[in-house]
Amino acid sequence: MIRLPRLLATALLAFALILSTSACGEDDTSTSSSGATGAAGAAEDVGELTVYSGRAQELVKPLLDKFTADTGVKLNVRYGDTAELAATIREEGENSPADVFFGQDAGALGALQKAGLLGDLPPATLDKVDARYRSTAKQWVGTSARARVIAYDKREINEDEVPPSVLDLTDPKYKGKVGWAPTNASFQAFVTAMRKINGEDVAEQWLKDMKANGTKAYEKNGLVRDAIAAGEVQFGLINHYYVLEAAAKEGADYPVGVGFAKAGDPGSLVNVAGAGILKSSDKQDGAVQLVDYLLGDESQRFFAEKTFEYPLVGSLPSPEGVPPLADLAQPGLDLSDLDDLEGTLKLIEQTGVL
Repeated sequence: MIRLPRLLATALLAFALILSTSACGEDDTSTSSSGATGAAGAAEDVGELTVYSGRAQELVKPLLDKFTADTGVKLNVRYGDTAELAATIREEGENSPADVFFGQDAGALGALQKAGLLGDLPPATLDKVDARYRSTAKQWVGTSARARVIAYDKREINEDEVPPSVLDLTDPKYKGKVGWAPTNASFQAFVTAMRKINGEDVAEQWLKDMKANGTKAYEKNGLVRDAIAAGEVQFGLINHYYVLEAAAKEGADYPVGVGFAKAGDPGSLVNVAGAGILKSSDKQDGAVQLVDYLLGDESQRFFAEKTFEYPLVGSLPSPEGVPPLADLAQPGLDLSDLDDLEGTLKLIEQTGVL
């Protein structure tokens, strides 16, 4: 368990303030992704693209390298935290070198959309993905999905004993038994969803009650999962794929399970990683080519089999160990409305969670 410094909250809030000025999870590392020269025509037409990726390098670099190998288009990729990269694009404005923003969270994509920095995507690109997982303003599209879950210790808890709502976790019987990762973007998006679904007062009281109930804070979702496996806590608020990833490595006896909240509960949020094209890019056709590649069969299979996320295009099966995406009882929420990171960070800080 870590002690979360106020300085970190202040830094995160600064990023959010930058994001919101005109709208009224990974280290930042720059690298280049290159591969064998493939379709020479594509390389001559586009040359290269600059991608700001909030998706971790260790997760998506093999896929981006494959794009270069298949198309001949070189990718200059800047990896970093999704919110920080979105804030950087806001600061850079029309002078941003980025052509494509590949974010791990719909909220950051929504913030750039509201700031007027994303261009429209072609209907043929948008129509590949269900309307729930793309921008209603037609400016970003989901590339894969992840479900919020209540992870639990299968050695101590039966599946039917997992509380049906995250709001139940403030009960004294769960005191000291729950872990969360307040600095994680997915957690912050979940709190934003709670603010939208249940209202500001409910979200504020829930955060206060969870803190008072001894909820244990960890730096990352993976550490929450590991704390359950180590017996430090019995429940954790994380994304589904962290458990599937560990179970694939550890085998059938892995002690952490995934529980799903009831219909409409903020704990049943399904968020997306997604991509948008910068309006300022002078390589619109090449940028569309990359986005379409992320929605292609090979990429969708990569997300399902390598990152254990839900594919959003075609008829590929869901990752083993979770229900099909269509069966999840999601709250009725426009994912673009998760853009108010500033308000969420203020609330998390005011309640003393950060």
